[in-house]
Amino acid sequence: MIPHPSIEVFKLTQTPSKDITLTSYIAGTAEDMKFNYKRKAILICPGGAYSFCSNREGEPIATSFLAAGYNAFVLDYSVKNAQQEGKKFPGQLIEAALAMKFIKDNAEKFHIDPNYVFVTGYSAGGHLAASLGILYNSEYVTSAIDMPENYARPTGMILAYPVISAGKYAHRGSFNNILQDEKDDEKARDRVSLEKLVDENTVPAFIWHTREDKAVPVENSLMLASSLAANKIPFEMHIYPYGGHGASLANSIVNANNPTIAQWFGEAVRWMGTINAESKEE
Repeated sequence: MIPHPSIEVFKLTQTPSKDITLTSYIAGTAEDMKFNYKRKAILICPGGAYSFCSNREGEPIATSFLAAGYNAFVLDYSVKNAQQEGKKFPGQLIEAALAMKFIKDNAEKFHIDPNYVFVTGYSAGGHLAASLGILYNSEYVTSAIDMPENYARPTGMILAYPVISAGKYAHRGSFNNILQDEKDDEKARDRVSLEKLVDENTVPAFIWHTREDKAVPVENSLMLASSLAANKIPFEMHIYPYGGHGASLANSIVNANNPTIAQWFGEAVRWMGTINAESKEE
C-alpha cells in the first residue's frame, strides 16, 4: 500500500527536438480507504497555440482533478516554435491516442477503471482533446497504433475555450503550427476544422467559453455545440459573459481570480458523474 499521492513522468515517444511525456498524478492507497482503490481518470491536454504546453493548464488542473477523485495524466505533446520543429496534424492526435493507450494498458498499475478515462483540453489543447473525442477511431489513429478498435476512445471530453474551427473564427497561430506548409490549403484546413468532423460516434462533451474571448472567438464553441446537437451527441455548455481567454481554473493559483468562471470546475466534475461509459472495445 502507498498511502500518499505519487507523481511520475513517462516517456511515450521521442522526437529530434522534444520528448513526448505523460505525467501521472495518482492517489495513494490505504487499507482504510479501499473504496478509493480504483478511480476514474482524466487525460489533460494543456493549451499554448501548439507552440508550447502551458504549465497553468497542466499541473494545477491535474491536482484539482486528483482532489476531486480522479487520477490525472498531463500530456506534453509536440509543439512548433523557434526551438522545436513540431509535427503536422495528425501527429499530436496520434500522441494523444498513444497516451490513452498507455493509461488503459496500465490501468491496474494506476488503480483506475479503464472504462472511465476522460480527456480535457484548454485552448489549442481543447482542439487536441476534441480531436481525440471525435477522431479516436479514424484511420489517422488506427494506421499508426496497433490496438483494439475504440481503445483510444475517451469516456467524455471537457473543453475549455477550445480552438475548433480553421475557418472564419480560427485562431490562426494554432493552425499554422499544425498545418505548417499547408496552412493556406482549404482542404487541409477542413481536415482540422472539428465542427465539420463530428458524427454519431463522437463522445459526450462539456464545453465552456467566455463571450468576450478575443483570442479564440466564442463561435468556436458555438459551432461545435451545433454540430453535436445535429448528431444527437449529449453535451453541456456554459458561456460566461466576461473573463477573456486562458483562465484555466480561474482562481488565484493560476493568477486569474474570477469566482464566476471558477464554477466551471465543479460543474464539470458534476457532469462527469452523469456520464455512463459505453464500452465499445471488442
